[in-house]
Amino acid sequence: MEEIYRVRKIEGIKEIRVRVPGSKSITNRALLLAALSNKRCTLRGVLFSDDSRGFLDCLMKLGFHVEIQESEQEVTIQGEGGKIPNRSGEIDVRSAGTAARFLTVMLAFAGGDYELTASPQMCRRPMQPLLDLLIEAGVEITYRGESGHFPFHMSSHGLLMEEVSIDTGISSQFASALMMSGVILKGGLKVRLSGDRMEGAYIKLTFNIMKQFGIPISCEENGYKVPAMENFGLTEYQIEPDVSGACYFYAMAPLLKTNVIVKNVHMDCLQGDIKFLEVLKNIGCDLEEKSEGVMIDGRNLEQYTGSTLSMKDFSDQTMTMAALAPFATSPTLIKNIGHIRMQESDRLIATLTELKRMGISCSEVPEEDGLIIYPGEVSEAEVETYEDHRMAMAFTLIGLKTGGISIKNPGCCKKTFENYFQIIDDLIAKSGRGC
Repeated sequence: MEEIYRVRKIEGIKEIRVRVPGSKSITNRALLLAALSNKRCTLRGVLFSDDSRGFLDCLMKLGFHVEIQESEQEVTIQGEGGKIPNRSGEIDVRSAGTAARFLTVMLAFAGGDYELTASPQMCRRPMQPLLDLLIEAGVEITYRGESGHFPFHMSSHGLLMEEVSIDTGISSQFASALMMSGVILKGGLKVRLSGDRMEGAYIKLTFNIMKQFGIPISCEENGYKVPAMENFGLTEYQIEPDVSGACYFYAMAPLLKTNVIVKNVHMDCLQGDIKFLEVLKNIGCDLEEKSEGVMIDGRNLEQYTGSTLSMKDFSDQTMTMAALAPFATSPTLIKNIGHIRMQESDRLIATLTELKRMGISCSEVPEEDGLIIYPGEVSEAEVETYEDHRMAMAFTLIGLKTGGISIKNPGCCKKTFENYFQIIDDLIAKSGRGC
């Protein structure tokens, strides 16, 4: 029987104080860079989820020495200076796009013979542009299913690559993968970028984390120059809280007319989704930087208007914005998000489908590469989540406002935020008026 979470309405909650897990995006980048370095590195504030556990499992199967203290949110990795301890083997990247792209490039650049498998969901996600580049550089790829997708066998011996061009339009993870593992190539790597996300938030995140790990990566016209380095790394690294996860709670400020602080989230963080907090400020919430974390206050906000905004650089919050849109006083137009069609689900179509299931008028806007959502009265509905954690978490917000919403397969949140629904239950209990 399919699991269903029935969302109860929250009323009269004056304030929300929560702590969210570590950033998935930073966790998986830090895991890769620690393994590539020649240092013994302890990562603190690590996210433990399906994605990060999959990444850790792959590193251990490749022979890296990994010490895990989950209760302390710590992982210690002994870097091998760009070498892979096991030069052959089989790894399963599960549903993690970061592990899929990052580890594929690392193994290709380091060399060896590997069988790479993934979940059915990840097998549907695009890999071909990245794999085509590797094949052109001399890597042998034998597909076990559909061409250009997982699963496949990879044999890499004597790869030739000094400069590469990659389109960021499909996934910025391709560029990040090349940038990080470029450090282990003998001559380094020039990564030329094209497409509409050349200066995207996740590429900037990769650049900044590489700098923190001691890699003097430099900006060049339309791309980056990654130097070859045998000696780099850190002995300790602190991972920021996950701003993507924090945004679901910050969105409760205007939705539930409450005051929200997510502990240890600050405006100077590395993550692009921090831009969503500016959106909340622009619709009328108060934003204040406090020592314990950013505060978003919606208690004095009687109503808010819809927005017209580009979410290209923080598109993971498209569904969060969509959850606010039915309760605005005017339409909400979200632009430049076509790439979300190729993520854990076709998020653009999934968002429209589930809003319509609730009786909300909305439609795709092809000329804006986006969608428009009109204010309306929400009807009772069971929300399909499409095995997509962000669909589950974002559409829960609507139920907290109206009641009458159920979330199918809430367990999909384990991908990045294992205790999300436990926190929601705690908030409902705290309000004392969940119904």
